[in-house]
Formats: sequence, structure tokens, C-alpha cells
Amino acid sequence: MRRLLTLAGLALLPVLVLGVFFVLPVGGMLGQGLWPDGRFDPGSVLEVLGRDRTHRVVWFTVWSAGLATVASVLLGMPAAYALHRLDFPGRRAIRAALLVPFVLPTVVVGVAFRQLFDATGAVPIIAGLAFFNVAVVIRAVGASWESLDARPAEAAAALGASPRQVFVTVTLPALRPAIVSAASVVFLFCATSFGVVLTLGGLRYSSVETEIYYLTTQLLDLPAAAALSIVQLVAITALLAIAARLRAVPDAGLARQVTRPRRPRIEDAPQLAATAVLLLLVAAPVSALVVGSLRVDDAWSLGHYRDLGHTATDALVTSLRTAVDATWMSLLLGGLVSLVVTRRSRTRTERRARGILDALFMLPLGVSAVTLGFGFLITLDQPPLDLRDSPLLVPIAQALVALPLVVRTLAPVLSSIDDRQRQAAASLGAGPLRVLATVDLPVVWKPLLAAAGFAFAVSLGEFGATSFLARDEHPTLPVVIFQLIGRPGADNYGMALAASVVLAATTALVMLAVERLRVPSVGAF
Repeated sequence: MRRLLTLAGLALLPVLVLGVFFVLPVGGMLGQGLWPDGRFDPGSVLEVLGRDRTHRVVWFTVWSAGLATVASVLLGMPAAYALHRLDFPGRRAIRAALLVPFVLPTVVVGVAFRQLFDATGAVPIIAGLAFFNVAVVIRAVGASWESLDARPAEAAAALGASPRQVFVTVTLPALRPAIVSAASVVFLFCATSFGVVLTLGGLRYSSVETEIYYLTTQLLDLPAAAALSIVQLVAITALLAIAARLRAVPDAGLARQVTRPRRPRIEDAPQLAATAVLLLLVAAPVSALVVGSLRVDDAWSLGHYRDLGHTATDALVTSLRTAVDATWMSLLLGGLVSLVVTRRSRTRTERRARGILDALFMLPLGVSAVTLGFGFLITLDQPPLDLRDSPLLVPIAQALVALPLVVRTLAPVLSSIDDRQRQAAASLGAGPLRVLATVDLPVVWKPLLAAAGFAFAVSLGEFGATSFLARDEHPTLPVVIFQLIGRPGADNYGMALAASVVLAATTALVMLAVERLRVPSVGAF
């Protein structure tokens, strides 16, 4: 009983925070859509779904996300093989470089592709989404490729099968669960992308995510935005369930032993060439961003950076301060949740309660940041929860966005610790905190630093919820970048490029430091 009370006490704070800052805002959003006039009226949702613009928005979201997903898989597969099965100079550095796009702020990615294409529209949007998500395919498929048993492929080759036949008949079936799982997650990320589509699409090319923003901030049509959020919530939850089911599919033919990378051979030339091309494609928008920020009146200059002045400095300080607050919040909540869900269950009821708690804290992954920010806007504006002017509102929203990432980083490591070590320490007189310090902490400190880096990077570039909640007098750097893009004039656009470079460099430095920790990829992604 004492043990259960201790675990319940650990879970109390995260449950309260999730209830107030997630369940309440999402519930308020549902109320706006289904109870627009104080009475149950699902017809308002159907009315929004019947609009021609809604049909165009949904169709654009589906086909653009689908094309970006296909592009991500086709570009990521050769790199996954080259970077996880082959050993060549610079392999680790290339892996780190191809990870950076995934954690770049979405508004920065949008600005980079706007500068690269010198235009907005569907093609830059799809290219930006593929750029942003190819790292997911490389990590997910590469991890499975790394653990493939090489003997079936060798046996097929010994029987006369060509390299193409070996890939189609042996390797591809073994990799199919990882490929489909990665593709489903990439499609989810593409369909809920906000900053990329908002920056590159405007009103003509609008996704469900940006349409919610438009309905809320421009038309002030909260019931319509809530109705569209409900549809998005249902669709995302279904996609997450499918992705989880696909990840649970046994990987037939996979050995759980990591295969040592080998030296490249002549037949590996196409995969190496494709990886080199991908590296160039990834470098192109970033290079265009940096070059554009250094060009003033067709001459090289740091003028755009000087023009930013205190605006960028203050916004960067605000972003860093907000990211620090969001990081410690997400680490505190995620650490407590991870401790509770990874302790060994002694009864079926306890096991079920842990499973429910684990699923509960994955819910923020199933709700877009825009929907979450919208929910904050319409629910946390009345006593006793009138938090509109609270400086903690933005960090709390960002912490909820990063929370599933932290749990999926820490929980697998904590669950791998043999519980008998904790029992032995306790039998020698160590209290719960002493057990945690002597048994858990030595194993989890490096993943804990990685989780902090991931949460900090995500919070630093978060734009969806922050665009609703950031105060005008204290905007974050992503908000400043978007405001600069919206103002006419080459100088404002140049300052937006310079601010994007500053934000991208800061985020990249954080993620390169995380990569040096050599922590396995986050399970949620």
C-alpha cells in the first residue's frame, strides 16, 4: 500500500498539470465546436465541413502531405542504408548534419525555402516538408536496417540472386514494418505542419492547421475553428493509433544484434551517391538562407544583422528564457511520468493503471500545437484561471508539446534497469531518493541530457501554440521572424533572413551537442 501511495504521489503533479493545461483547453475547444450556443449542436461541425473552402483545405493537406511523405521515403532510404550499414570517413558527421533539419524551427525552414525558390506555392511547401522530415525516415529505417541479420541476404546471393533481387525478396520485406511506420509518422508531421505552410502558402495554399489559425486570428470565427480542430483531432488520433499498431508489428527476419558497419564496395556506389545528393539538397536552402542574410543591395554586408538590433536580441533572450522554463517543466513532468510507468507492476490493476497513465501523457502528441494554443486562448481567460497575462503561459504550452518527446526518451532507458538492483539497494537500507541516485541516475543521466536538449530545441523553435499566446511586448524569435516576413520592404525581409540564421544556428548547436551524447533515437518518432 505504501508503495502504491508513493507512486500515486509521484503521478499527482503531472496528472494535475495535464488536466488543467491540456484536458481543459481541449475540452473548451470541443465545447466551442459542439456547444456553440450553450446547447449541443453538432450541425455546426457539419456546416463547416460542407464549405467549399474546407474541402479545398482538407484536400490540399492530404495530397501535399502524401507527396512530401513519398519524397521523404525515397530520399531517406538510400541514406538510411549508407549511414547505418556502411563505414566510411565522415559518416557520423553526415548523420548529425542530416538530423539538424528535423529540429530546425518550422518558420526558419519556411523562410529558407522561400529564399531558395524565390517564390511561395505548393512546390516549395512540399520541398520544405520533405526537407523537414527526411531525418525521420533515416533514423527509423536505418535503425532497423542496422539490426538486420545479414545471413538471409548472403544466402540468397550465394544462390545466384542479383543485388536487386536480394533487396526486393529479402531485405524489403524485413524492413517493411519500419518503412510503413516511418511513413505514417512523416505523414502525420506533414499534415500538421504549421510554420512551413503558413510561411510558404499564405491564404491560397492553406492546410487544416493554418486554416484554424486564419479562422481564429483573422475572421474571429471561433466556432468554425473549433469545428475544424475537432476533425483534425479525430484524424490525428486515428493516425497515431495506426502508427502505434504498425510499430508493434514484429519485424520478421530481424535479429536483435546490431550488425557492424562494413567498408563500402563498388555495388554501394548508388547509395553513397544518393546520400551525397541528399546532403547537397539539405545544404541548399540553408546556404540560400545564410547568403541572403549577408546580401544588402547586391553587396556583401552585415547590415541586416545590425538592423535587427535590440529587436532580435530581446526576442532571442525571450526565446531562450522561455525554452529554459519549458525544458525544466517538461523534464520534471516527463521524469515523474517515466519513473511511474517503468516501475514493475505487481498486479493486473497496477499494470493497467500504468498503461493508462503512459497513454494519457502521449495525448499531446495527438493534438496539434495550433489546437492547443487555441484551447489556451478560449479557456484560460476567466478567473480562477485567467492566465492571459502570465509569463508562464507560453512555457507551459511548449512544455506540453515537448512532454511526449521527454517521456519517450527516458522511459525505455528506465525500463531497461533490472528492478533487482533497486531491491538490493533498498534491502541495504537505502531510501527511495538514495536508490534513485545510486541505481537510476548513473544509467539515465546521459539520456536525461539528451531529453533536455530535444525539449530545449523544440521549445526554442515552437511557433504553433506560441503564435496564439505570445504577448506583443515580449515576442519570441519565431514570432518576430513571421512578423518581419509580413511587412513590405526588402529590409524587413533581409532582417527576417538574418533572424532565421541566428535561430537556426542556435538550434543546430543544441542538437549537435545532443548528437554527441550518442543516445538512441526517440521511440515516439
